[in-house]
Amino acid sequence: MVGVALAAFAFTFSLVPMYRIACEKVFGIRVENSAIGSDRAVALGAGKSDRVITVQFDGGVNSKLPWSFRPEQATMKVRPGQQYDTMFYARNDGKRAIVGNAVPSIAPARASGYFSKTECFCFTAQTLAAGEARDMPVRFIVAPDLPENIHTITLSYTFFKNNELTAQLEAPAGSSVGARAAP
Repeated sequence: MVGVALAAFAFTFSLVPMYRIACEKVFGIRVENSAIGSDRAVALGAGKSDRVITVQFDGGVNSKLPWSFRPEQATMKVRPGQQYDTMFYARNDGKRAIVGNAVPSIAPARASGYFSKTECFCFTAQTLAAGEARDMPVRFIVAPDLPENIHTITLSYTFFKNNELTAQLEAPAGSSVGARAAP
């Protein structure tokens, strides 16, 4: 039974990395893990364009996470090389505090190298108390050298429950999660 429990925990803990690998290796979608540097942001802004593209926003949650999550706007017209801000709305519909992690993806896959997030809630774990709602900002730039045949980019997020950090929230102060009493 202990082996099954450990295997279930390991499987659950590995879902986000497996999702990232599946997106990048199987589907060819680059999933970014960190913000771009200010030098890269300046370089992206240097080649401003008159071209206008559509950025679509999508958000969802894994079935194990009792949250509501959605973009505040469904689409935005943007000019490559300029920085834009948008917001996503999240609410914990559960009865206790829960920690979640967002996994972003960009479609079409070939556009992912031209879409850079300079600020994003996906870079850190998000804790929401029971009933708490929050607006979460995303700041992004579409590179001016985006291929001409790409007219629409979709930025999508899926929130997953972070079981380990949620368990730490529930642990009594001064105790160690996973520690057991001596026999």
